[in-house]
Amino acid sequence: MIALTVVLLVLHFLSKDTDDSNNNIAQEAKYWVGVGRADCTGPVAQVPLMGYANPEQVGGGLLSRLYSRAFIVADPQRSKRLVFVSADIGMVSQRLRLEVLQQLRSKYGGLYGQDNVILSGTHTHSGPGGYFQYTLFWITSKGLIRPALSSIVNGIVKSIDIAHENMKRGRLFINRGTVENSQINRSPFSYLKNPESERNRYSSNTDKEMVVLKMVDEDGHELGLISWFAVHPVSMNNSNHLVNSDNVGYASYLFEQEKNKGMLPGEGSFVAAFASSNLGDVSSNTRGPFCASTGESCDNPQSSCPVGGAAMCMAQGPGKDMFESTRIIGQNLYLKAKELYEEASQEVTGPLSSAHQWVNMSDVSVELNATHRVKTCKPALGHSFAAGTIDGVGAFNFTQGSVEGDPFWDQIRDQLLGEPSNETKACHKPKPILFSTGEMTWPHPWHPDIVDVQIAAIGSLAILAVPGEFTTMSGRRLREAVKSEFDSHGTRGMNVVIAGLCNVYTHYITTYEEYQVQRYEAASTIYGPHTLSAYIQLYRGLAKAINATEELPRGPEPPLFNVTTLTLLPALGVESAPANKNFGDVLEEVRQEYREVRTEHNFLTVEKYSSISSSWRAVLNDASWDTRWVFYWSKGSRGQSNVTIEWHIPAGAEPGVYRLRYFGHYKKRLLLLGTVTVPFEGSSSAFHVAAP
Repeated sequence: MIALTVVLLVLHFLSKDTDDSNNNIAQEAKYWVGVGRADCTGPVAQVPLMGYANPEQVGGGLLSRLYSRAFIVADPQRSKRLVFVSADIGMVSQRLRLEVLQQLRSKYGGLYGQDNVILSGTHTHSGPGGYFQYTLFWITSKGLIRPALSSIVNGIVKSIDIAHENMKRGRLFINRGTVENSQINRSPFSYLKNPESERNRYSSNTDKEMVVLKMVDEDGHELGLISWFAVHPVSMNNSNHLVNSDNVGYASYLFEQEKNKGMLPGEGSFVAAFASSNLGDVSSNTRGPFCASTGESCDNPQSSCPVGGAAMCMAQGPGKDMFESTRIIGQNLYLKAKELYEEASQEVTGPLSSAHQWVNMSDVSVELNATHRVKTCKPALGHSFAAGTIDGVGAFNFTQGSVEGDPFWDQIRDQLLGEPSNETKACHKPKPILFSTGEMTWPHPWHPDIVDVQIAAIGSLAILAVPGEFTTMSGRRLREAVKSEFDSHGTRGMNVVIAGLCNVYTHYITTYEEYQVQRYEAASTIYGPHTLSAYIQLYRGLAKAINATEELPRGPEPPLFNVTTLTLLPALGVESAPANKNFGDVLEEVRQEYREVRTEHNFLTVEKYSSISSSWRAVLNDASWDTRWVFYWSKGSRGQSNVTIEWHIPAGAEPGVYRLRYFGHYKKRLLLLGTVTVPFEGSSSAFHVAAP
């Protein structure tokens, strides 16, 4: 009897502790919170991919869908709101942001605008290009491609719509921790130029800290998360032709599949964003650079090989191929985010505020100290820009670390594009200018002058929305300066995070010291050696405005050029099926049986047969990382095309009867109506998946 009493008492107190724990999450809500996710994939075949600037890298199929993930936080009265969007795209362009803001204004009036909306790109290098209005980006993207731009704009707006429609009373929690074995500094020789005393304050030449923001409703039900971590999504290299969201997208996929159990990818209410940060000099190819010609290391200041030069020096990921590397890095990010999410207990409370300004970054006067003032420059790219990086090499004989021009290339530049002015040359020293983009205006300016700078504060969390790729040390200096500014106004203990590739793309931002070395990141710091100092000054001004100690001028509005579509892509003509075949016919059948972890040739579903209901049910779709569809297109006289569907059957796949289905469209010519688009579908025969 005594033992029974003790057991009952223990159970009572355990139950009480559990109830108290749940009540701890379900206490009074501090904010209104909404989350939303929407597809923004766009065209996946024959469209240039954005990231490596490789004109040969065009879309040839789909590995994973691209999503826009939106998060809205409002104060209890819902009078103040902040929107953060992380989209699976290379970066946010000015054209993209302006079109999104136009749609939001037409739907919501002044509720969402440039002051309280942050758009951030994850920086996948495997998404469609063609959504820029500045001429430089048209070269490798083959112009402005309206279907790609519209898909991203509509996807972002739809994700915000979903978040807006699902606002709930909720609470926010923040946590941070270290991620190991997932990144290296790809320009360590530049990093070493930073003062030794500064470097000694840090244990690594990359930022290994991940910051996670957890969101729950007032009853403790899970809504979503945002993770910020500095790593380039370049596990998928520049030989890839499948549209996908790379390692950070795979981390989102794993987290959302875990929380949205029983749902297909892209479905379910829980939204997990793995957003970019100060990733400028940070690679996910953790084995470092090796010479493709000899196999030896090329971790040297020029990233060059004895045989083949810089074009042979390429970094390798942790896996045996780019698909495995993507999974390894993505899983590392997912597992750390999951741990931080589950352990998050520091609640975010306090008012919402934001500050935004448009700035002419080609003409910012920077006060370095009481006696010295410097200024930024008109945009320009250096010779080492053309060398690329160890993640994606450039072309010809360009190398990283070039502080002198090449007479051959300089002469070609002068004849084709015009010589840079002496003023621009002097402003950018020691950068030897390859493209003086700030002085090139045909058919439109080649680079932006007007740039967004923005901070959003949610209680103790400050999100710095930066318009480009800050290097590790640049990001540290910026965060430290903004935190110091908040501290000086009595707002102590702020959690300051950098959200990368926001609102408009301006390439890279290195420190002044890193700039002197002129590796790729420095050559791509387009506003000159004092770019970082200018941004630090500007973001300090934003922090002052948030603390209501300084009136912030609105600044000059950016242009929206009168161009809707301008593309060099070939027009899609009428298509025909192979001889004696119809659209949707299977050209090569599946086998009757497969065993786990076998790769076979294979927009698409994997369906499993249920003998109970005598019906087929989709268990995977084209957003699943185990499926791929590859589109082989050749113009030919008959305009024929083939599609290969692949399902890479993973370990643990449930045995049973399956089939593959494909859904597509083709163009058909009608005498009176011209060409029309006709849908079709095809299905494989049934096959068995057996246990090993």
